[in-house]
Amino acid sequence: QVQLVESGGGLVQAGGSLRLSCAASGMIFSDYTMGWYRQAPGKQRGLVALINSGGTTNYADSVKGRFTISRDNAKNTVYLQMNSLKPEDTAVYYCNAQKRPVAFYNFWGQGTQVTVSS
Repeated sequence: QVQLVESGGGLVQAGGSLRLSCAASGMIFSDYTMGWYRQAPGKQRGLVALINSGGTTNYADSVKGRFTISRDNAKNTVYLQMNSLKPEDTAVYYCNAQKRPVAFYNFWGQGTQVTVSS
């Protein structure tokens, strides 16, 4: 079955950097749009960044210019490079894989905690 395993979260000071990784298995990775979402305490899960099978990217306004999503289809892995981190970036970050029809092909990882101290 499809598995998405995130890694790379942790505690970092404001202004610092982290790189999240999401290793996928049980799927044809190159067929999927991969995304990173985040959920802070008391808030809904929201989009951080997407990268489709062709490499086109999309970012939430709050992270544009600071975060970069990339993918390595040979390693079945998607990355999120996070620079200039702010306390408001503190959240659980989730990896997502989806393709059409999304009702059948929409998968989530277990999440990784990112905490940014001021």
